[in-house]
Amino acid sequence: MEHIVIIGNGIAGITCARHVRKNSDKRISVISAESDYFFSRTALMYVYMGHMKWEHLKPYEDWFWEKNRIELRQDWVEKIDFQQKILYFSSEESLEYDKLVIATGSVYNKFGWEGQDLKGVQGLISKQDLELLEENTQNCKKAVIIGGGLIGVELAEMLRTRNIEVTFLIREKAFWQNILPLQDAKMISAHVRSHGVDLRHETQLDKILGDEKGHVRAVITESGEEIECQLVGLCAGVRPNIDFIKKSALETERGILVDEYLRTNIKDVYAIGDCAQLREPQSNRNSIEAVWYTGRMMGETLAQSLTGNLIKYKPGNWFNSAKFFDIEYQTYGKVSANPGEGEIHFHWQHKDHTKAITIAFDASDNKFLGINTFGIRMRHEVFDRWLNENRSVQYVLQHLREANFDPEFYDGYEKEIFRSFKENLQES
Repeated sequence: MEHIVIIGNGIAGITCARHVRKNSDKRISVISAESDYFFSRTALMYVYMGHMKWEHLKPYEDWFWEKNRIELRQDWVEKIDFQQKILYFSSEESLEYDKLVIATGSVYNKFGWEGQDLKGVQGLISKQDLELLEENTQNCKKAVIIGGGLIGVELAEMLRTRNIEVTFLIREKAFWQNILPLQDAKMISAHVRSHGVDLRHETQLDKILGDEKGHVRAVITESGEEIECQLVGLCAGVRPNIDFIKKSALETERGILVDEYLRTNIKDVYAIGDCAQLREPQSNRNSIEAVWYTGRMMGETLAQSLTGNLIKYKPGNWFNSAKFFDIEYQTYGKVSANPGEGEIHFHWQHKDHTKAITIAFDASDNKFLGINTFGIRMRHEVFDRWLNENRSVQYVLQHLREANFDPEFYDGYEKEIFRSFKENLQES
């Protein structure tokens, strides 16, 4: 019986395992040292905040895996012999495979800062990171977060629920400005500050200072300011977790290089999720996309190929969602942070500063390119269809109510948004 081994029990690896089982009787083994069972990584913050318990993060009952004949192994892979098709573990045991799927996810970035390995300095990606955060915040009064990404704002929200003072250092002019247009980024910056976070724009870390016991006591910014703290959150982005195979025959750049079928340069070896880097990404998509949705789609796509139905990975139009304290964010299609001459943005913001939309469209033909929504829930399938149908921005605005997920809410803003768009056109 063919043996498929998957390294990593995140959304990509587990989706692949589940769909291989749906379509076949192949032997399946999933390797992970992080946790006994697959859990919802995006909900880690809610365990710390007391909204959920650890067991609530498991989408499947513990008996699910044995019943579906998915063998789980808690161990670290230290070396892979690709010629002999053997995995070697830190436990000094080994396992043979017929086909191998690498789905090892991401790790948080360290950029060689002085003091980055002191006690009390950490990121927030894994179950172990969450457990370490509990330990590091037992007697914490002040924290500094480095880097203005999604994990950083989650950590800020978590710490504020325990009344820990938070200073948030980002190098951009506003929050997440490398992803969001400036007006959107400024709105989120103001919202983060409204929750008692000392958000510092255009401020970068120089070094981290420790005390005589090797614990963090302060940070120094590049301007020379010293900020006292007992915790430093390293949230300056993530990178593919591939150090353990960097010196192997597997071709890598930032991630493990794969083709449109998610195949690596080595026969019977595949990569999916955060650790995979597409050699030729689809137009308007990045070669590495460290988000939950793409991991799930990659896992499902590869499972088809592993069970006899060879299909290409086609993620379609870009979409994502997140939450900035009280503001829910969704994006569909392409809304550039710094649009070029061919891309025009229409921005509407409600007077309460918690609801907004930014719509991008083509300057030459008014074709709808994408939308960012804040505080307004929209339907993915509707925007996906409009993007595929190459609808005009006028059409999208006239039919915006069809995309709204919450009709009783949206009635109050539909006319205001359309009127604002027409006024903007007249002014320009």
